[in-house]
Amino acid sequence: MATTSDLTRLTTTHPMMDAVIEEQVGRRIRVGDRWLTDWASCNYLGFDLDPEIIDSVPEYLAAWGTHPSWSRLLGNPRMYPEIEEQLTELLGSEDTLLLPTITHIHMSVIPVLVGDGTIFLDGRAHKTIYDGAMVAAGHGATVVRFRHNDWAHLEELLSASDPGVPRIVAMDGVNSMTGNAPDLVEFARVARGHDAILYVDDAHGFGVIGERSPDESCDYGNRGNSVIRYVGEDYDHVILVAGLSKAYSSLLAFIALPTRLKDALKVLAPPYLYSGPSPVASLATALAGLEVNRARGDELRADLWRKTHRLLDALHGLGIHTPNRSGFPIIEIPLADHDTIDDVGRYLFEHGQYATMAAYPLVPKDEVGFRIQTTAANTDEEIDELIAVLGRLQERFQLEPTASVAL
Repeated sequence: MATTSDLTRLTTTHPMMDAVIEEQVGRRIRVGDRWLTDWASCNYLGFDLDPEIIDSVPEYLAAWGTHPSWSRLLGNPRMYPEIEEQLTELLGSEDTLLLPTITHIHMSVIPVLVGDGTIFLDGRAHKTIYDGAMVAAGHGATVVRFRHNDWAHLEELLSASDPGVPRIVAMDGVNSMTGNAPDLVEFARVARGHDAILYVDDAHGFGVIGERSPDESCDYGNRGNSVIRYVGEDYDHVILVAGLSKAYSSLLAFIALPTRLKDALKVLAPPYLYSGPSPVASLATALAGLEVNRARGDELRADLWRKTHRLLDALHGLGIHTPNRSGFPIIEIPLADHDTIDDVGRYLFEHGQYATMAAYPLVPKDEVGFRIQTTAANTDEEIDELIAVLGRLQERFQLEPTASVAL
């Protein structure tokens, strides 16, 4: 509790933490009697508000009810194999397995993959990856941390490890706070060179970034088929984990993997056997979302890119630092003094801006601040209002300045 004291305090006292949202209209939400623009949503493509996707749900509910609760080991509504087949084609993987959430996957698949071997864990891997590693450690695995995004340090550790046991390198794709991606080409090279498996959680990249091509409409690439394809990698010694709860706005997650491993996980991964499946509405919106992605996904990504870069350009003009170097739609804004997080958050709330408060230990103390996530459903007027509020916020409080301003 001591290590999470800042977060605990915010949760109990701050209006943007543990809030009850009474109403939503577009990207505007009402908390109590106050309307705010939502910058905390992860619905990057705006699929949660897309009429075509929403209208697809009733026919599936009529056919399947709200929630067929068979264990997937016993029976699967036809929607499951349809989604898996379409994801496999989109990703260019050998196969795909659906489970309800990424957390389910980490907690059940990581222990199966590593057995009594070694997990090499990125120093800032997402908490759910860490928790999966801790479950594996409870079953006899060894956990070794390597410096965040440091493939050379990983190579040193792998070279000194036992090659006779399974070895898994677990890390994020697009980072959920900085918005940046690691050098996965180097990490994949290192993993293959030591016959290790590179296990990548791309929750925030899937749907947003994808394969590059000369005809791409923006530098997010085409098709939104994940950071693996974005950097030009394949699935040799690589396992991709991602979800549809962000860009696709559906309660569903997947692991891209060899068919042989998929067949094994149907027996070995507890959520496949014992957890309730995703609701029918989520399966329906996943199928509809995949169709929308084929038809106009790149258009939505280009609009998302444009809006994100408007905000990033404005931050640069205001001299406000963000660690975002990628241009992806996750924009963290650190504070010069982490103790002002309460006041900064209240200022944002009182001026109609709803953001994710990044308190310690969610981020290191020198990165405490707030996170803005742009979506295709945000309007240009909302971006204008946010930029104006950030300018006033900078004048009233100490945001971390850009290096050029600091000099």
